[in-house]
Amino acid sequence: MMILAMMMVAVTSAKAMSYDEASREALFLSDKMAYELDLTDDQYDAVYEINLDYLMNLSSPRDAGGRWWNRRNADLRYVLTDWQYNRFRDLEYFYRPARWNRNSWALDVYRHYTNHRHFYRNRPSVYINYRGGNCRRPSGYYGERRMRRPTACCDAPTWRYNDRHYGNRGNRRGHRAYRDRY
Repeated sequence: MMILAMMMVAVTSAKAMSYDEASREALFLSDKMAYELDLTDDQYDAVYEINLDYLMNLSSPRDAGGRWWNRRNADLRYVLTDWQYNRFRDLEYFYRPARWNRNSWALDVYRHYTNHRHFYRNRPSVYINYRGGNCRRPSGYYGERRMRRPTACCDAPTWRYNDRHYGNRGNRRGHRAYRDRY
């Protein structure tokens, strides 16, 4: 009985992220995905939208791996190429990004990328205007959307994985820090 009561307290104390918090977390997560998966600008915009929708809809611990997680991964399947999606699934901190820890949401990407002020890319073009909601549209929103994808051959550009796999060691494109812009 005591265990059931503790579980109920944990479930009822969960809360959805505010828009500001979700947009900051989605930006950090999407930036790292763009860096490791070599996303185009169009893909980066879509990944940010998808991550923002996912994070804004987390309201209980079971949501982290439930309906919204499934919808996020289905949408990402439309946006990413085969090699990008396979790489995405191999990286647990991208594939299962959120978890409920000590009465708040935690993103595992912060364990991998320890410098929380380091950004590899500019904000996506939809950062200011997008407020969420594409996840509530009929399925196929991202499937019907035209976007530029990498034009590489069948394989991933392996030259990038070795030097960037472990976080914030450097950047060939230049780094962005947004600490003064929030």
